[in-house]
Amino acid sequence: MNLYSQISKAWQKKIGSWKAAQKERLIQWRTEGATVRLDVPTRLDRAHALGYKAKQGFIVLRQRVDRGGRQREQIRKVRKTSHSRQTKILSKNYQQVAEERAARKFPNLEVLNSYYAGQDGMHYWYEIIMVDPESPVIKADKTLSWTASPANRRRAFRGLTAAAKRRRGLFHTGTGAEKIRPSLRAHQRTK
Repeated sequence: MNLYSQISKAWQKKIGSWKAAQKERLIQWRTEGATVRLDVPTRLDRAHALGYKAKQGFIVLRQRVDRGGRQREQIRKVRKTSHSRQTKILSKNYQQVAEERAARKFPNLEVLNSYYAGQDGMHYWYEIIMVDPESPVIKADKTLSWTASPANRRRAFRGLTAAAKRRRGLFHTGTGAEKIRPSLRAHQRTK
């Protein structure tokens, strides 16, 4: 059994001293900022599976997102109608929100992918793999040179990352997926 499969097994089954190590990690992560740049990914197996390479132009961030319903600002001095509810109804998942926040923090980088890193009662943490599309090393890499094209700019905000596509239902094909392409909105406009 190689190293990556052992790391993956520890995260899936939560075996050995994984629980104690994760508890220590979460205690430390709570004291850090919302966006933290990392030298090495916490889950090396998952990062490599999603396209991470230990070379120039790759950056890994840990992004914190608050759990629970997302609320609007408190409504003051207006007639509250049935439409102005306190709780926002958002269809985005936490992972997509984390990717967007990381992309806003580093506007010169592109989000390649992200994965779950941990959670407690108040927060989710995701590690986001970002790529510098202007880096000569990335431009020379045939598997990653597509990030430099203008059609792939601001991927996180346009719903082109894996987390956003999962949320939009684009990983599901065939029966039951007739209405999701090209998008739910576009399907509504055809009526």
